[in-house]
Amino acid sequence: MSRAGRTPTRGMLPWVILGIVILALNLRTPIIAPTAVLGDIGEDTGLSSAGLGLLTGLPVLLFAVATPLAGKLIPRIGAEATVLSCLSGVLLGTVLRSVGPPWLVLVGTGIIGLAITLGNIVVPVIIRREVSWNQVGMATGLYSAMMNIGSMATLIGTPPMAAAFGWRWAVAIWGVLAVIGFVFWLLVVRARVRRRGGAGDPSAADSGAEAGAEAGTVDPSAQAASDASARAAAKRPWREAPVEFRRVIALLVITFSGQSIAYYTTTTWLPSYLADTIGLDASSAGGTASLFQISAIVGAFGVPLLAVKAKPWMPVAIVAALWLSLPIGLLLAPGSYALWAITGGIAQGGGFTAIFSIIARSAGSDRETASASARVQGGGYLAATLAPPFAGWLNATTQGWTAPILLILAATLAFTITGLIAARISGRFPRGGPGAREVL
Repeated sequence: MSRAGRTPTRGMLPWVILGIVILALNLRTPIIAPTAVLGDIGEDTGLSSAGLGLLTGLPVLLFAVATPLAGKLIPRIGAEATVLSCLSGVLLGTVLRSVGPPWLVLVGTGIIGLAITLGNIVVPVIIRREVSWNQVGMATGLYSAMMNIGSMATLIGTPPMAAAFGWRWAVAIWGVLAVIGFVFWLLVVRARVRRRGGAGDPSAADSGAEAGAEAGTVDPSAQAASDASARAAAKRPWREAPVEFRRVIALLVITFSGQSIAYYTTTTWLPSYLADTIGLDASSAGGTASLFQISAIVGAFGVPLLAVKAKPWMPVAIVAALWLSLPIGLLLAPGSYALWAITGGIAQGGGFTAIFSIIARSAGSDRETASASARVQGGGYLAATLAPPFAGWLNATTQGWTAPILLILAATLAFTITGLIAARISGRFPRGGPGAREVL
């Protein structure tokens, strides 16, 4: 059944959106928390610089390696069960990382990475299933913004808690968010089962036929044909998905790779660039780099607002121009570094929202959404794992920052070209993806 003919379980949408907000707070906080106290962790555990680097690098690597498995698991166990598994894993990993010796710190970090991988993939599935077609961008923007807000709160809150109680308590305390999320989602599942009379996992009821029938707005023959189409879409393997949809996803793999390369390379090396090129001290360089993170909130909400009245390719074009301004500005006008940090930050928040809004609007079923999201994120996070070390090698080899910035420029150009093509193609899809039938 097309998205136009689907209706979320009535009365549940605000609670599901709140659940997405709480889940989003858990998808970056566990990774960011150790970065604020790496020195303390190293002194206490004896981990080398490489070992400390794994506290942030290992989860991102697992995002790339484990996403194909996550994409296959979610349709089998359902979206809600996946969310509960994600939050359980985050809590378990956080506890193990905070109480154990060095090897258990790394094991806990790995568990966190695997758990967050599930969360990364399942959120677009829930948004596609629950949110009306014209509000997908806003829901995705809220999800993206909350991840950034969680990251900033963690960076601000962890050091003072570490000074007062030690790094283990300071890192462990963020596990409370996982407990809150787990309890909240249990209540959501319980309420949904009650509303549906114990019908089982709501993710299996992808068609939502009863809503249209109750409203009296769906022709029975069209309803039956649409339901049959939806069931077929939910069961078909990826290779049988519409060619246009697979083409869009292939383009988005490159688009998200460009986004991830630009984001993680900038996040890793912008403070060093500012110190070496501009001569800023560590505090000033860190403050400027934080603008890159904070500004993402503007982009996350700006893209959906722009998409309401603009053509589908317009938000991508504006985000692309902002992304390009970052490397070009640092090359041509480095003295305006604060401006480029802000424009680049808006771009990284808006780019994430634009990419995953296209997936949620274009997919014809939960299975296609999970599979597409896994493919896009798998490629993007693999690029994110490789790009920062490569940029560091370029800096060491060339004894300067021009080559690393050119790497960011190449990544943003890839984002621009493939993102615009994908947006234009997806803009021709009917609601619910290519091959979906509108219910009038």
